[in-house]
This record gives sequence, structure tokens and C-alpha cells, in this order.
Amino acid sequence: MKNIIVKINQNGHFLMFILLFAYVQSIYIRTVNRQKINIYTFTPEAALATLVGAGILFLIILFFIRKWQKSDLFNTPVILKIFGTSLLVFVVTMQLISLLIAMAFDTVERNFNLPTLSISLFSHFLDGIIYGSFFLTYYYYKSNKKHQQKLATYNTALAESKINQLKNQLNPHFLFNNLNILDQLIEEDKNKASDFLNEFAEIYRYVLHSIDKELVKTEEEIDFARQYFKLIQHKYGNAYQLRIESSNENGSIVPLTLQLLIENAVQHNLGTKEKPIYIHINVNRNVSVVNNINLKRNSKPTSGRALKNLKEQYKLLSENLIEIQQKEDKFSVVVPIIHKQSK
Repeated sequence: MKNIIVKINQNGHFLMFILLFAYVQSIYIRTVNRQKINIYTFTPEAALATLVGAGILFLIILFFIRKWQKSDLFNTPVILKIFGTSLLVFVVTMQLISLLIAMAFDTVERNFNLPTLSISLFSHFLDGIIYGSFFLTYYYYKSNKKHQQKLATYNTALAESKINQLKNQLNPHFLFNNLNILDQLIEEDKNKASDFLNEFAEIYRYVLHSIDKELVKTEEEIDFARQYFKLIQHKYGNAYQLRIESSNENGSIVPLTLQLLIENAVQHNLGTKEKPIYIHINVNRNVSVVNNINLKRNSKPTSGRALKNLKEQYKLLSENLIEIQQKEDKFSVVVPIIHKQSK
């Protein structure tokens, strides 16, 4: 009983529409049949009876939907089968109910002669088509809406799963490269290595803090980029130089975006005191990272996985994609700023 009340509440607007339609229908039929309007024309008992009959029809349709509908997808042959069978069962059911009522009030001969029976059959058949069509339209509209919500939830979960997979690839990449730098510094200068390790520990706290987030504030990522570049300077001094210009720090970007692009410039280009590699980050409507090119000789080929992963994350999170452009003397990456709340 409780479930029935809940269902009625959930579909109250549809049932109210059915009742109003039945009421207007009853007024029209009485006006046409009697050719006059009086108080009886507007009494609601016919509409209520029609609502009860429509409720019986809806239950019959639901029974056959559950019996034959095996998929959430719209299937025309199955729907026609459900509708046709439900219509037939509804007409027979209503005639049986009418017969029981007639027997109870001893009006079988009056209500079940050929002319009256023909009119009754046609009336129930017509009601079945009208109200059955209303119900099927409403039912499949709600089913489609629910299916779309499930699909959206699934796609969101899938996107988050992919993002987590990509993060799991990016973070070890960050750790591995910086441990390599630390290893080289230990051999060259233990004091530098100690300073590097302390700063690296502070920076890695940010990495751990942001690992579960899809997005971080742009200003946080800029601060992190400045800190990260100090690690670069521990090893290379002024061979690599960073300049950051920011006129808009609103919005969010993917964590470690700037770190990865700085690292990409250092990894692929040879910087010296005489010919430094200049890395310019400009934050405006988008974030652009530009560096001059002086490719390292005899460097090991890289897979470019980190940059590909970053592109995939933005593809999942934003309609605007990362733009990568390489010229003879310049390499640039334009990253979209995403204006939604980070998690």
C-alpha cells in the first residue's frame, strides 16, 4: 500500500492530466448526446470512473512491459505487441467488470443487449487507445530520461576512472625524474643535494595534496611552478630561466600541468649559461607555455606519454583542448583554463 502511495505521488502530475482530460471528455460527450447543458453536464463521476478504468489499463500495460520488455531501448515491434495485447485484455476486463456489476443490480438484459454491448465495446476500445497511448508515451519518456541519467552517470564514472589512471601514470613520472636529479646532485654536491631534498619534500606535499583532485586553482599551480623551478635551478643554475606573467588567475587547471610543461622543456632542450632556455608562462584567458628550442644531441627518444596523458585529461574535463605548436625556434603549448569548481 505504501509503495502504491509513493508511486501516485511520483506520478501525480500525469494522473492529474488524465483526470482533467477525462473530465473534459465527459463534458463533451454529455453535451453532444443531450444537446443541452445543465448541472449534470459538469458532475465528475464519469471522469472518476474513467480514471479508475485508465488505472486498470495502466496496470495491464505495466504487466506486459515487465513480461516482454527485456531492454531499456525503444523497440517498436515489442511496443506494438504490448499495446495490442493490453488493449484486448483491457476491453475483456472492463466487460467482465460491467457484467459483474449488472448481475449485482439485475440489469444484465438492459446492459448486455446487442446495441448497448456494441457501444460499450467501442467506448472501451477507444478509451484504451487514447489512455494507453498517453501512458506509453509517458512511460517511455520517463524510461528514456532515466536511461540518459544512467548513461551520464556511467560516462562521468568512466571519465573519472580514466583521469585517475592518467594521474597514476603522471605522478610516478614526476617522482622518478626528480629522484634522478637528486642522485646526480649527491655525486656532485652533497649540500646542494640536501637543499634539493628539503625543497622537493615541500613540493611533493603539494603533489600528494592534489593527487585526488581533478582540478586545482590556477594561482596554486602557478605558485607550485615557481617552487618546482627552484629544483631545476639547483641542478642547472641559470641555464634554464623562467618568466611568469599573469593577468588572470581565476579558474582551474589540471594539477601538475605547469610542472610537466616546464619539465618537458628542460628534458628536451640543452640550456647553457651562454645560450639559456627561456620558458615563458603567460596566464590570461588561457595558459600558454612557450620555450625556445635547442634540442639535445644524442638524447634518448622519449615516448611523450606524459604530454599525451595531459591532453587526455583536458579532453575529458573541457570542451577546449590543449593546443601544441612547434616551429624551428619555438615550442608552445596552450592550455585552457576551466571555469568550474574543483573537487
